[in-house]
Amino acid sequence: MYLGIDLGTSGLKLLLLDAAHHVHASADAPLTLQRPHPGWSEQHPQDWWLALEAAVAQLRALAPEAWQQVRAIGLSGQMHGAVVLNAQHEVLRPAILWNDGRADAQCTTLEQRVPNSRQITGNLAMPGFTAPKLLWLHEHEPAVFAQVSQVLLPKDWLRLQLTGESVSEMSDASGTLWLDVARRCWSEPMLVACGLTLAHMPHLVEGSQPSGTLRSALARQWGLPQHVMVAGGGGDNASSAVGIGAVNQGQGFVSLGTSGVVFLASDHYQPAPELAVHAFAHALPGRWHQMAVMLSAASAFGWVTQLTGTADEAQLSQQVAGLSLPRRAAAPVFLPYLSGERTPHNNPNASGVFVGLRSNHTAADLAYAVMEGVSFGLTDGLRAMGQSGPSAVPLTLVGGGARSDAWAQLLASALGCPLLRCEGAHTAAALGAARLAWLADGGKLRQVCQNLPTERAFEPDASGAQLLHERYPRYRALYPALINLF
Repeated sequence: MYLGIDLGTSGLKLLLLDAAHHVHASADAPLTLQRPHPGWSEQHPQDWWLALEAAVAQLRALAPEAWQQVRAIGLSGQMHGAVVLNAQHEVLRPAILWNDGRADAQCTTLEQRVPNSRQITGNLAMPGFTAPKLLWLHEHEPAVFAQVSQVLLPKDWLRLQLTGESVSEMSDASGTLWLDVARRCWSEPMLVACGLTLAHMPHLVEGSQPSGTLRSALARQWGLPQHVMVAGGGGDNASSAVGIGAVNQGQGFVSLGTSGVVFLASDHYQPAPELAVHAFAHALPGRWHQMAVMLSAASAFGWVTQLTGTADEAQLSQQVAGLSLPRRAAAPVFLPYLSGERTPHNNPNASGVFVGLRSNHTAADLAYAVMEGVSFGLTDGLRAMGQSGPSAVPLTLVGGGARSDAWAQLLASALGCPLLRCEGAHTAAALGAARLAWLADGGKLRQVCQNLPTERAFEPDASGAQLLHERYPRYRALYPALINLF
């Protein structure tokens, strides 16, 4: 039995997987964000631990026999977050998260200090990445920075609590701007540019390798066997890819989670920093991936649900499904940059915008505009990765937003490719973490990383695609027209 732990932004998920690919049970616990200033995004690591303990209690109650058979644990987590610790491993301040935009100026500083940083890391310096956050701390909270003995990513802080070991793995480390992504090792020039050394960094393993053993006292407290191994795991997107079986060249997915992602696996390193496309190591040895990211996706739909006073997102999605094509054609156009943007604009100051609002527009019209705007943002990302025009190659659809049939259909038409919604895809990251634990316990790649069964396929719709084709240029024109006003 393998336990997958996925530390997300809005919640923590646990999943129990056996060697027959059967999910015995899952559990989750909610998390909240703190935004002490505009553009900031923080969480307290202790809240992650409390959420983990709550989810563990749920899972033990749901599947007590399966729980006692856990052999290994895998970790998945939100990327880029900066957890800073002193020499006693005490947390010095709240973690600065992936969707925090405060370190924009420090990105310029970092690239000036290391002129070949894009060649080393395969990525543009972006405020959401970890390295600029440490430069910001050095400049704005020097007393805190002076005490920093170690910097960990969110899931790796959980690993420290579980095992006592400071370890990260290649996929999550790729999002720090401290990793030489081609060579899969820490880059001393990038660390020195941030006032850090190799001593500040955790040890690196591959995601499918062991990283430590669950502490004996914790195993007894949780009713688990002694010597439960903890695998390297992966960043949330790499883990999701492992969970759905996207591990070989050309396989990929689209995620409608808190953020939006287009992910394509590769058997070689393919940097494209000039287009704000991420080039990261995969959670498996000898594999990499490209990724286009937008910072608001399903979270934007949650926002418009709350804004319009609708009971829940499912109800609002049903209202969107009932809109006629003429009604959709008359809807406002939405820029989905509620938390700034990465691919292709790399602008933390970009903001959300409705254009074309009329007094007769309803909650459903606004919700459609949000779905469409996020879909257009993901289309931008796919194009930045060199994928333009219709494609017969399907992508898997994951994330909470994937539950909406209306959105899945709209997105397939916007991207111009089939989308496969698979059974259990909404827990893909936790499933991938469990699979990485299985691999670290001796499982074979072909046996472990199988594709999930397809629940439903969404093909591009001709009439819907034509409408989107007509509205997309208007969407594309808005960002350059408004950039000086953000």
